[in-house]
Amino acid sequence: MALNFWQQTNGTWLNILTVLAGTTVGLLLKQRLPEGLLRILTQGIGLVTLWLGGSMANRLLDVDAGVIPGPLLGLVALTLGGALGEGCQVESRLNATGDWLKQRVRNQGQFTEGFVAASVLFCIGPMTLVGSLENGLSGNNTLLAMKATMDGIVAVVLASSYGMGVGCSAGTILLYQGGISLVAGALANAIPDPTNDPRILLMTGVGGLTILGIGLNLLEITRLRVASFLPALALVPPIYWLSSKVEAILL
Repeated sequence: MALNFWQQTNGTWLNILTVLAGTTVGLLLKQRLPEGLLRILTQGIGLVTLWLGGSMANRLLDVDAGVIPGPLLGLVALTLGGALGEGCQVESRLNATGDWLKQRVRNQGQFTEGFVAASVLFCIGPMTLVGSLENGLSGNNTLLAMKATMDGIVAVVLASSYGMGVGCSAGTILLYQGGISLVAGALANAIPDPTNDPRILLMTGVGGLTILGIGLNLLEITRLRVASFLPALALVPPIYWLSSKVEAILL
């Protein structure tokens, strides 16, 4: 069944709502939040992120790829995608983009700096891409709801320092995140059964593995270069196509 506009973008609208709410709270509190409270909130989100990433990664077990098991295809996609992402310096380039934007507006007032800082934090990252694809492809907004919670907390902190500019980043979220979901939704509508399509299940599983990396980073257990694995999502369709060809040859 084709997804409607609301089903494809509801995670984005929730994200916008939490950012606006967080900005409002931040303006009222004005740097009064204790550091310990922020730390425990981040750790709680990190734990739930680990659980969510693991649940998504388990979808690899549901992939019907013939003679090649889903987890093996996920491993191939993740390793090749990670190598490609590291070769193209995806993580470094994303970080450099954020630093460049911050440098450009540093002397242009707190409103602009708050807007840019929030837009970069809320829109550049694996969770944004994976969550938007998941929402658009299957209508599942669980990952974006998690991201929305985190963004709302960050918005409180940023707004207490930069002011209203943080809330204006909601427009960036609408255009970028909502746009990805709508493009993914258009692709999903061309698939007879997107919920059980093996390519989407495989993409969900690979995306879940990257989300596990985000959870580990939030808990400061290690520091994974999660963004370098993003090309793995683009490699899923050709890898699945090759696996179907291998099955045809063997049979």
